Amino acid sequence: MTGQTPLDRFRHALTGASRALAHEAEVEVAWTADVPAQAGRNFRVPLPGRALPEQQAREARGFADSFALKLRHHSEGVHAKVAPPEPIARACYDAIEQARYEALGATEMGGVRGNLAAATEQRLAGDPILRAASGEEVPLPTALSLLLREALTGEAVPERAAAGVDLVRGWIEEKAGGDIAALAHKLGDQRAFQSLSLDLLRHLELTLPEPTDPADSEAGDDQDSEDQPEEGGEDEDTGAGEPQTSEARAELSDGDSDGDADSKEIEGSEEMAGGDPSDDAEEGMMPVRPNRPWTEIPEGFDYKPYTEKFDEVVGAEDLCDPDELERLRAYLDSQLAGLQGLVTRLANRLQRRLMAQQNRSWDFDQEEGLLDAARLARVVISPGHSLSYKIERETDFKDTVVTLLIDNSGSMRGRPISIAAISADILARTLERCGVKTEILGFTTRAWKGGQSREVWLADGRPTNPGRLNDLRHIVYKQADEPWRRARRNLGLMMREGLLKENIDGEALLWAHDRLLRRPEDRRILMVISDGAPVDDSTLSVNQAGYLESHLRKVIDWIEKQSPVQLSAIGIGHDVTRYYRKSVTIMDVEQLGGTIIEQLAGLFEAEG
Repeated sequence: MTGQTPLDRFRHALTGASRALAHEAEVEVAWTADVPAQAGRNFRVPLPGRALPEQQAREARGFADSFALKLRHHSEGVHAKVAPPEPIARACYDAIEQARYEALGATEMGGVRGNLAAATEQRLAGDPILRAASGEEVPLPTALSLLLREALTGEAVPERAAAGVDLVRGWIEEKAGGDIAALAHKLGDQRAFQSLSLDLLRHLELTLPEPTDPADSEAGDDQDSEDQPEEGGEDEDTGAGEPQTSEARAELSDGDSDGDADSKEIEGSEEMAGGDPSDDAEEGMMPVRPNRPWTEIPEGFDYKPYTEKFDEVVGAEDLCDPDELERLRAYLDSQLAGLQGLVTRLANRLQRRLMAQQNRSWDFDQEEGLLDAARLARVVISPGHSLSYKIERETDFKDTVVTLLIDNSGSMRGRPISIAAISADILARTLERCGVKTEILGFTTRAWKGGQSREVWLADGRPTNPGRLNDLRHIVYKQADEPWRRARRNLGLMMREGLLKENIDGEALLWAHDRLLRRPEDRRILMVISDGAPVDDSTLSVNQAGYLESHLRKVIDWIEKQSPVQLSAIGIGHDVTRYYRKSVTIMDVEQLGGTIIEQLAGLFEAEG
């Protein structure tokens, strides 16, 4: 087809192959720079580079093949009917089923086999199994899926995960070796396969001793399962998980979870749900953010980081190579293209409101100055009237800088972070046209559930009330004095898989505030975009309840009451009005662009 890029031709070929493999004519394949996901017949696969590097092309084909095989060989109703309720058991159950339908394709078609191998390698990129040093640190869903893949297809465990799998191989084979061998004979029968899967989980002591019999459920009885497929878990990246044992109270994590052996200490029930694209294909693997009720903490309660040695403030360009950054920006532009009309309206609206405050005003009916042409008609009609003059008067518009601080936590993954990045792009361009300098910052952590800070704390003998136990990562996407055209590419980094982890809002707010105080402008505005309370499981598990929220509230209170910085916040799907005095909560991320404009314009007018 003329006028098509190599990427377009590759996507069309991928769509055709997926339709043939799935035996489904309505399959559609689209690119994503986020987590690969499937929602019914809609597949979102990793966007390869413009030159279609072989490895990246194979990864895209691998995810498309996996989704097509699932569509062809998997029944979600049958799968969900007897799924175990325990979180760890459910993750393993899902991983076993994925190994089944992928094995059906791998054993029948050599090309599919190679593609699936590339997708498996990509899934392992951020998996905790690569860092596991003991059996307790190995995520069982990942280990089981790789062992089953080996048994069902003959494909060896990938080299970089072999050490982690070997830590639990002996234990799994001793407990459930016979079950694994039996599964190979039931690949084509999902009900029989899931019955054997439940036996395997029972022998590994991950689920109840007497699971529901799938045969009974099939007969349509009125037992616990209600013949109602669960929406969650339809397309989980089951290669991801946390350290799991039969007694662990860990939750499911996304593919970047660090998973340390001490996750059993974690008190909350915040579930880092694995990829669940049945909610929205673009929001797979979105962790659930708790909105805990505020617990009053004594005034003497102190906040401290256990160590700041591993914290970093880093430019977006230093976290990603230029080619990938360009690819991520191209993906962001592809989303922006569909919003071009909205972008123009929002930009024009903000520009009109800001320029109205900067426009010059006039004093009329003066004895001298510029001739007021609008009143000449009065002189013509009544020659006795004297000519009217006007004098131009400058309006005092304060020199202004705006900082947009964006929550880069895992729960922003998918559509929320895309809209936040798009809105930041709109804001920077518009304010630049109005002569207002703009800084764009992001905040997250370097690791899930504690990084090197936690390792130091463990080595020091776990002293009580250690304070913050994760390593901060504060990202500068655009500096205030940097023109938008130089920084535009950096905003694509927000689309990068693996960037978004946990969030420690209080310290991020202080960091952004400190940067603003060092600016020379008369008016300083700080706008925060977040989707809930601060969350860092490692810190929350070993400190007093409400530790991070207490610090955030005190920081906000200090800025609002004593600082010259004007503070505003926008909450996405979670109520931030209980933290920030000037704030608004939106339930639909599509409202974000317009809400930013209104909030910002209101701040300008408040002290204009």
